[in-house]
Amino acid sequence: MMASLSWRPGRVERYILIQTARALGVALAVIGGLVMLIDYVEISRTLGSEAELSGARLFGLMLVKSPAVILQLLPFVFLFGTLGAYVGLNRRSELIAMRAAGLSAWRFVAPSAVLAFVVGVLTVTALGPLAASADGLWQRERGRISGSAPGERQEAIWLREGDDQRQVIIRAERQDRAAGRLMDVAFFIYAVGPDGARSFAERIDADSASLSAGRWRLVDAVGAQVGQRAVAYDTLDLPSSLADEEAFERFARPQSTPFWSLTRQIQRIEDAGFSSTAYRLRLHQELSLPLTFAAMAILAAAFSLRLMRLGDLARMSATAVVLGFGFFFLNQFSAALGSAEVVAPFVAAWLPPVLTALAALTLLIYTEDG
Repeated sequence: MMASLSWRPGRVERYILIQTARALGVALAVIGGLVMLIDYVEISRTLGSEAELSGARLFGLMLVKSPAVILQLLPFVFLFGTLGAYVGLNRRSELIAMRAAGLSAWRFVAPSAVLAFVVGVLTVTALGPLAASADGLWQRERGRISGSAPGERQEAIWLREGDDQRQVIIRAERQDRAAGRLMDVAFFIYAVGPDGARSFAERIDADSASLSAGRWRLVDAVGAQVGQRAVAYDTLDLPSSLADEEAFERFARPQSTPFWSLTRQIQRIEDAGFSSTAYRLRLHQELSLPLTFAAMAILAAAFSLRLMRLGDLARMSATAVVLGFGFFFLNQFSAALGSAEVVAPFVAAWLPPVLTALAALTLLIYTEDG
């Protein structure tokens, strides 16, 4: 019974898998090489002009910057790679031989779609987190090279914490991470009523604030409650619900957040009172990636199945490429709508791959069954 349920690819399927894998390797090498070349030139022009960096250092920065960009272009790798593999099979009349042997187009398109789906799962679970970690390292190294002082942020820092009785918004002009302090900091304290309404209660300004053991230690602080005179404090302690490292941790951008950390990051952001739309969009985009790869593979295969003797193979292949770029722009437009909260992140992430898959399957049905 178990043996009858198991499926093993036959000789034809294995041959198509090998041809597709080779074509995908060539497409990945070409696209990856172009991306790395462009990144190397860009890094040399920007960071290389700000600091004297050796060629090895520039090459290392390129290696941590390029993977995230290459992963974004993987749908084109499957489009061009699958298209090249099936056009090659068609030109060598191997597709004609398969059809003459009674094989359905579904049978020799399925291996490429399954391969694309499996690579998509591998990308989401393993390659994507590695690329996200590399992108985070690139962001930190770029900031360190172009920054003015190590361990100190120059932009304003915003934090939020609280519970069902009190909410605190914290703004600091800068931070000294080496000393574990926020500098030129202001605490805006709001009282939360029984109905959940917030009312401003107090503002406290301080020269510095450090977080330790569940409390803020403010130095040279001045506090003023509503309707009362300001009071100066040499030191002032305020309770805090933040972990020590969270005061000096910036939320990583969605592209720099590994897939396995996205759910926890979304929860942290929502607990802090900020919008997690960009991270939810990123999560659904990652989950839809296997379907995206499979849809692009089916689309490329469907456009390259037309027999050589019927002509128009070049036109059909060009149409597949145009539709592939159309999918890319649709995906970017949908992501922009999702980021602006015009549509839900789930819809923005899943709509483009679903539409592409439906279009590819419709074309394949038309090509095979008329």
